[in-house]
Amino acid sequence: MSSSAFRGNKQSLPSKPCAACARPMTWRRKWARCWDEVKYCSDACRRTALKSKP
Repeated sequence: MSSSAFRGNKQSLPSKPCAACARPMTWRRKWARCWDEVKYCSDACRRTALKSKP
């Protein structure tokens, strides 16, 4: 996949909701290898979710 494959066509990227805030997360190149394991949209959401667990 070239670096310009999705340029100008961001709507075709996969997305899923954040487990903490339910905002939609769009696929990022950084998450290419671990997209199935990504649960939170940001470090702040991850910390909030981990704090609220018993």
